[in-house]
Amino acid sequence: MAAFQSITGSFTSRYINPDSAMSASSLPFVVGANTVEDQRARWERKRSRTAKELLETEHKYLEQLDLVLTYFVTILKAKGTLKPAVLETIFGPLESLYSASHVLSLHLEKGNLGPGLENFCQSLDLYGRYAENLEQANKTLKEQVRKNKSFRRFKKLQETRPQFQGRELEDLLPLPLQRLQQYKHFFRDLLENTSPDTAEYQKLAKTVKSVCEVSHWVQDIFDKRENSLQLLRIQKLLKGQKTQVLTPGRWYIREGWLLVVPSKGEELKRRMFFLFSDILIAAKPCHPLHLLNSNKLSCQAVYPLHQCSVDKVFGHTWSQGGLLSVSLPTCARQKCQWNQIWKQVSSCLSSSGTKMTVVTKCSEQV
Repeated sequence: MAAFQSITGSFTSRYINPDSAMSASSLPFVVGANTVEDQRARWERKRSRTAKELLETEHKYLEQLDLVLTYFVTILKAKGTLKPAVLETIFGPLESLYSASHVLSLHLEKGNLGPGLENFCQSLDLYGRYAENLEQANKTLKEQVRKNKSFRRFKKLQETRPQFQGRELEDLLPLPLQRLQQYKHFFRDLLENTSPDTAEYQKLAKTVKSVCEVSHWVQDIFDKRENSLQLLRIQKLLKGQKTQVLTPGRWYIREGWLLVVPSKGEELKRRMFFLFSDILIAAKPCHPLHLLNSNKLSCQAVYPLHQCSVDKVFGHTWSQGGLLSVSLPTCARQKCQWNQIWKQVSSCLSSSGTKMTVVTKCSEQV
């Protein structure tokens, strides 16, 4: 009704009677007032839609968590199929997470957003603890499925229930961390459509900040885990153990095939390069007929980035190809098939404080 009155007021102001008592000078103020009211009405509509969607998705989320707690945690505790320590490792603080979300949903149903947010913020650390434990939880779950015959049968039986809709336990365990990302977006939308003059605005702002901090914490855990997997993959890909890829503080950036330009006019040599935060590794494929290492790479050189500088000889467009030169104690050059690797190497060198200059490359391993 507020929107209809606003439109009506705007319409009549266009065709105002000259004899009307309203002066022309007062018209802008009327239109401005309607504009502010329209904006507030839009904010309220968006806020209501967001709050409704938050509550609806919270109910669905709780239903999914309840499946795990009812058909797995509660029964497993009663039957003693798994030892308490194993049960705690697999499910972690899942029951506490359910309780916190259940309390939040009760506040949302009553329209008490402020108290609900205050209570919810007190349980946010549970999501960080759950993320830290998730990798070990998956490992323990796989181990129990492989070794514990009674648990394997129990798990398969429970997952065939119609309530699970074909989902396995492994599909449901990451739900709290997925929900955390949804919370971040929901609370931001509520904050953007709440008047700064209200008491709920401050509570929303505090909640958004807290959720973002925990979200960054969780993302950092995932990034470190993914980086460790990449380092381990490359370590296994290289022949022998001479080159130590698994080093604390090292970050994987990218990899790809490059053509090395020999210094004496020989043919181009195709090499696989692995770029990390502190080194650049050059490797070549092992002989395809080798009995043990046919699918592996042999490390040819390791270039510490803090000792080298880099420059692009040509290829300054987004097209493929170009000549990338890396400066090290002895000289050589590399023809780059990736335009993007220039930015990656440059970023690494810049962060280490090395001056960007024209180039050379070590021919022996450092």
